Amino acid sequence: MKENDRMTSGALSGLAFLKAMIDGKEPVPPMAQTIPMSMVSVAAGSVRFTATAGKQHLNPMGGVHGGFAATVLDTVTGCAVHSLLEPGIGYATVDLNVKMVRPVPCDRGLTATGKIIHMSGRLAVSEGELQDGDGNILAHATATCMILRN
Repeated sequence: MKENDRMTSGALSGLAFLKAMIDGKEPVPPMAQTIPMSMVSVAAGSVRFTATAGKQHLNPMGGVHGGFAATVLDTVTGCAVHSLLEPGIGYATVDLNVKMVRPVPCDRGLTATGKIIHMSGRLAVSEGELQDGDGNILAHATATCMILRN
């Protein structure tokens, strides 16, 4: 079985799979090491993650690279979609629109949330926010995901 097939193997719904990941019964994806983030809660249609940018995420000007926020927001918007999928169904992001609002701080805990805006049989639209510890929005995103049915 390929690594990305484990979440669509048919055994668990998206919500059950994500809950198993929080409980440590399923491994977290390797991306969570590249971009330090972890899911702290999931419900049908919504997720909450924590994330922390480190020195390895700095751009040549010394600020946190915009790809850090984009990756975290792609994750939470996608996981919000995943939480509503039946066993054996996958998804793929086809559009991610990110707006950077404030600089992302280095070495400070951040919170990212994702939630569903609309879901049909073939497409899902979700939104996400990345916030600092004071609740200030650092970046906002909307995503469109294609639902991959067998």
